[in-house]
Amino acid sequence: MKVAATRVAIQGELGSFSHEAAESMLPRCTVVPCARSAEVFDRIENGSVAAAVIPIENSLAGTVAEHADLLVTRDVFIQGEFLLRIAHNLIAAPGVKLSAVRRAFSHPVALDQCRDFFRRHPKIEAVPFYDTAGSVKHVVAERLPDAAGIAGLRAAREYSGKILQAGIEDDKRNFTRFFLLRKSAVSLGAAGSRQKGSAAFARRPQRLSPPGANKTSIAFKVKNVPGALFKSLSVFALRDISLSKIESRPMRGRPWEYVFYVDFLRGDDEAARNALRHLGEVAEFVKVLGIYPAA
Repeated sequence: MKVAATRVAIQGELGSFSHEAAESMLPRCTVVPCARSAEVFDRIENGSVAAAVIPIENSLAGTVAEHADLLVTRDVFIQGEFLLRIAHNLIAAPGVKLSAVRRAFSHPVALDQCRDFFRRHPKIEAVPFYDTAGSVKHVVAERLPDAAGIAGLRAAREYSGKILQAGIEDDKRNFTRFFLLRKSAVSLGAAGSRQKGSAAFARRPQRLSPPGANKTSIAFKVKNVPGALFKSLSVFALRDISLSKIESRPMRGRPWEYVFYVDFLRGDDEAARNALRHLGEVAEFVKVLGIYPAA
């Protein structure tokens, strides 16, 4: 009997870096492209896809703000992460030569990562576009004689584009971190809630944590009192739990209030559970975003 391939949502077009990451994390999956990030999360929650793969952080550009916000407000759970080396290529329709190119379309982040290329080619204008792979799809479909897209190798293959120049990114140590998401089956506390103590952790997400999980991502909001952040971070220091990332972001709809995002290097073990219970006592709210194997 033939088994249906896992349907995985991504934001962007086929041939994008998210497409490449999805197939690396879930080989032989069926990728479902979505125009908007919110649609990706909608599809997970309504069950039209089994999973999603989203970029969460780039080593040069930083956190993908919209995705960080959606992780807090949506009913999803991180089950894995993947690091993808980002290599940008100038890709045009067949027959187009580099000397004829006057416009290069791509996502604004990709354009910003190719500054040296544009400095060397002052006659080529950087034109913002909604998606890296989408830019290649556009220039090939329209057979634009004076334009190219900037995207990954997968986009050139997907749309039969011609690579005019490969590896045009400024920094060869350019990586994007991707999350594998599935629908959360356990309530873990939501942003803006007023849960106290360890209530948010009464039901632990054990069955959602894959084998080998050794990293946890959480979001929490501290109370506006002296020493609140110090007390929150001390719950990890007291248990010798290493934090690999901490970042704050403003809360939507709550001016001048902030959420802290923390990654720490422990899975679903006793020390981590005790730290989270302790954090629940000193923070205004806590949400476990995922427990997963580190990339």
